[in-house]
Amino acid sequence: VQLQASGGGLVQAGGSLRLSCAASGFIFSSYGMGWFRQAPGKEREFVAAINWRFGRTYYADSVKGRFTISRDNAKNTVYLQMNSLKPEDTAVYYCAADRASISTTGSDYDYWGQGTQVTVSS
Repeated sequence: VQLQASGGGLVQAGGSLRLSCAASGFIFSSYGMGWFRQAPGKEREFVAAINWRFGRTYYADSVKGRFTISRDNAKNTVYLQMNSLKPEDTAVYYCAADRASISTTGSDYDYWGQGTQVTVSS
């Protein structure tokens, strides 16, 4: 099983980034997918999730209206479009796969990627 996150980088406040997470080694279309982030000195927090069947999405209040999660089951890839970025969005972003459905709780997820750094300068 592999989840390869990419697309992070350095961006100015107000800018945009699109994260991708390419999955392999499991039936991607049957898993809920989520994005989490962890800033230095802080606990990991939920960002967004999308379920496997109907593409239902969930967002943390802090990113609602700015971030959009989507998935392409044909490409085994989940995306996180991040707009209007703020310095407080700076963190390592992780994608994760949930066999049961989707959850806002990290411990519910079965597989995790290695993370990609997002840095937003003021």
